[in-house]
Amino acid sequence: MGPLNGLKVLDFTTLLPGPYATMGLADMGADVLRIISGSRPDLAAFAPPFIPGAEISFATACLGRGKRCMTLNLKDPRAIEIVHRLLGRYDILVEQFRPGVMEKLGLGYAALREINPALIYCSLTGYGQTGPHRDRVGHDINYLARSGIMAYSGKKESGPSLTGMQIADVASGSSNTVIGILAAVISRNETGRGQQVDVSMADGVVAFNALAGNAYLVDGNEPGREDFLLNGGSLYDFYETKDGGHISLGALEPQFFAAFCEGIGRPDLIAGGVLPEDVGEVKGRIRETILTKTRDEWVKIFEGTEACVEPVLTLAEALDDEQVQGRSLVVDIELPTGEKVRQIAHPIIFSETRQEYRTAGVAAGTHTREVMRELGYTDAAIEEFEKEGLFS
Repeated sequence: MGPLNGLKVLDFTTLLPGPYATMGLADMGADVLRIISGSRPDLAAFAPPFIPGAEISFATACLGRGKRCMTLNLKDPRAIEIVHRLLGRYDILVEQFRPGVMEKLGLGYAALREINPALIYCSLTGYGQTGPHRDRVGHDINYLARSGIMAYSGKKESGPSLTGMQIADVASGSSNTVIGILAAVISRNETGRGQQVDVSMADGVVAFNALAGNAYLVDGNEPGREDFLLNGGSLYDFYETKDGGHISLGALEPQFFAAFCEGIGRPDLIAGGVLPEDVGEVKGRIRETILTKTRDEWVKIFEGTEACVEPVLTLAEALDDEQVQGRSLVVDIELPTGEKVRQIAHPIIFSETRQEYRTAGVAAGTHTREVMRELGYTDAAIEEFEKEGLFS
């Protein structure tokens, strides 16, 4: 039984940020019911690769993990009554529409809290429910661009660079959605009252300026690319190896940096530390040295030392790594067919309330009839609704 057992969540989100957040809630034991359009299903449902025999995409299987799913045409007035009935069972709602869309559908926070005053209503958007950009469209790269972070990330010669994962979507949007909901649950436990939680992916990325941003607010000095300790302005960096691989150097403390210098046979560099006065020249010497051996040769040299040197692993290497395996970060999840699919696990480990990976995600509408019966609708009524397009 997971630590969030007892929480019941209505999930109106699509794509990546919202579904990833509610997947985490489901992993920790929450009862999550996805409500999506039957005629305009989530784009993640079309993302290859598809799982053989399961008739669903990997994204559906992963992001829908542990959730039930029903389809509902929210533009049909009868859908409002169904949602109202659901609010008698589910007291947390997460939506990812543009500001104002849920209000137009009759499902805004002000309307629904009249049905259930204890409702926690989380709205996840790009720029939030207020402000001059509230209606602006955007994606991960846009939120990063406006955050200020990209002005001091990347290389001086080539400018900002993308990462392979969606920082604003997941690290900001998904994480803050979970944090905001759980904070509101704690508040509700004390007061009995719900509230709306306004999560902006752009806001979250601005807050990631934790060091450079707060330093600027004190001294007024804007950071640039490769000009301070942690963004390439020191020896803390990635270094290419003889075979085209890379190693990372994170030796900030003197004792760790000394171990690194001894490992590469350059004890003469110890005195200058990780931030020497002639950092460009010293970094050039280190790059030349690292290029003389392969990645795995350097890994062997630094094995057992405290030099803060680690290889840049491929994704395949990372998922098969002994640490990842030792922490059970890859798990087998059961598909509706009874077969299993490998997925990345929830990253938090609890000593008493272990996660329960009940099932992989399912196809859109799998649980529509089941949920409607739970709400008291007869099979005849459900058949009629289906013919009239309520679930499309």
